[in-house]
Amino acid sequence: MSHPALLRRLAVIGCALLAVGLVVAGCGSSNDTTGGSSGGGGGGGTIALLLPENETPRYETNDKPGIEKAISEKCPGCEVIYFNAGGDAEKQQSQGEAALTKGAEVLILDPMDSKSAASIAEKANAQGVPVVSYDRLIENSEVAAYVSFDNERVGELQAESLSEKLKEDGKAKGPIIMINGDPADPNAALFKKGAQKGFEEAGVTVAKEYDTPGWTAENAQREAQQAITALGNEGFWGIYAANDDTGGGAIAAMKGAGINPAERPVTGQDATVAGLQRILAGQQYMTVYKAIPPETEIAAEIAVALLEGEEVPQEKVTEEVNNGKAEVPSVLLEPVAVTKDKVKSTVVKDGFVSVSELCTSAYQTACKEAGITG
Repeated sequence: MSHPALLRRLAVIGCALLAVGLVVAGCGSSNDTTGGSSGGGGGGGTIALLLPENETPRYETNDKPGIEKAISEKCPGCEVIYFNAGGDAEKQQSQGEAALTKGAEVLILDPMDSKSAASIAEKANAQGVPVVSYDRLIENSEVAAYVSFDNERVGELQAESLSEKLKEDGKAKGPIIMINGDPADPNAALFKKGAQKGFEEAGVTVAKEYDTPGWTAENAQREAQQAITALGNEGFWGIYAANDDTGGGAIAAMKGAGINPAERPVTGQDATVAGLQRILAGQQYMTVYKAIPPETEIAAEIAVALLEGEEVPQEKVTEEVNNGKAEVPSVLLEPVAVTKDKVKSTVVKDGFVSVSELCTSAYQTACKEAGITG
């Protein structure tokens, strides 16, 4: 694939060769019109980071600083230009165009909508700018690499954890309510697929099922309220929620219906502070921890390699994933199920959340019971 940083270096080499026999004017960075600083070898270049939304805390608190830090370490002269779509796929389209206009030489793109994001990738490809599909897979487009987690496994872990808890509670068959993720997010479909597989294997009955636009707690709460109204307070014994925000919404619906959430296990994902606090307090049963530092580190490593005109580091690739147009070199990391007894040994141990932000005054007793102390 042609690439601005690589083309620049080739141009410089060409100028040097011509200079052996000719007096050449105009060679050098002063006439560089490809955008950004001179790239390669840690010397500089421009990488655009486009994240999908800020409803989920991880993007601003973990992904953005993690990627920026990793890029600065691997390429001290590189500039990172940052965009957040705020949950708006059309806005992300405009941001993708702005990134290219500003001279981005590589895009790290976490699509708000995996299908519409294909046009961003195609525009980038047309300009010789490689795209790293980050956390969510961009569909039906040429992308250089995909970095994420084994998202079907996430759903399997959620289903396995909930099924085991239901069995312990004497309600092995459920039924349960399923609050899935945003239908525009390809990862949500994978979470759902893994969870449905797990529930089918465990023989758990799903009484009501919903897809949750925007992953919002408000939408999840409304869906759970509808299900509880239809089923009655004794008509379900657990809730599958695809992430911690939707889990929070489901728990709020149960409280509103006079149901003690400690008696109806609820799943989650992302290991948010709020989700972990609910787990410590006994209101949410589990979450799925996806260690974001390795994800940001690998995404940055691939982006810098592409900036320097190199291939995707093959030793990092775990498999190839078909996105509808191509087999994409992919790095899929392993998620971890976290219940109350594992909060300390996973997210706290890794520094994913600090004791001070987790163990606020309202949760100090719960933290001590879980062995978490400052």
